[in-house]
Amino acid sequence: MSSRLVALTFPASEPAGLAAFWSGVLGWDASADPDAGVTLLPADDTGFRIRFVPSDEPKPGPNQMHFDLTSSSFEDQQATVDRALALGAEHLDVGQLPEEGHVVLADPEGNEFCVIEPGNNFLADCGFVGALAGDGSQECGYFWAKALDWPLVWDQDEETAIRSPLGGPKVTWGGPPLEPKRGSTYRPHFELAPADGDQRTEVERLVSLGATRVDLGQGDVSRVVLADPDGHEFCLLGS
Repeated sequence: MSSRLVALTFPASEPAGLAAFWSGVLGWDASADPDAGVTLLPADDTGFRIRFVPSDEPKPGPNQMHFDLTSSSFEDQQATVDRALALGAEHLDVGQLPEEGHVVLADPEGNEFCVIEPGNNFLADCGFVGALAGDGSQECGYFWAKALDWPLVWDQDEETAIRSPLGGPKVTWGGPPLEPKRGSTYRPHFELAPADGDQRTEVERLVSLGATRVDLGQGDVSRVVLADPDGHEFCLLGS
């Protein structure tokens, strides 16, 4: 038994506009969402959707997760950067060194992402969405490996990474020191679904692995809000 990663969900002040940006960067089609947001459907082996949902809460600081986009050549890297800038991205200074080859950008609502230089060995066998890089502990990486039943593909110096057996991007956690939580919740967050449809049993399993229940004032809804061992909130969807 395990959970299936359905979507990575971003709060957005203008979900349609942010979805249009990422649709243009990734080449994914957008679909109207029944929860009043917008969903992007993967056009590659990514394996999960990207959702943008309405939020009035300002972005409080750096996200705990960001995309690493790959490049096949320096010309390809520049083309991705140029396309993102034309769609509304901006260059971002996060303390990267001049000799580092990746380019750090922010989307129109300030969500950070990187365009990685060609020849990156860690992402060599990944597609355009090479990684979802996160701030988190080794314990957090172990939790998610068991929660999703994805194998660990990196476990060294307290840095961990997992990847679906079907391929797609790696999901990574950089180890200590961990950034403090800013705002009422972490941004973005995972949406999961029980692989066998049994939400109650899956909640119990996730709690046994180290998750905790979270009350965000969500009321009587079908989804259950939980947090991983580092406190990152996620949702387990119901039927």
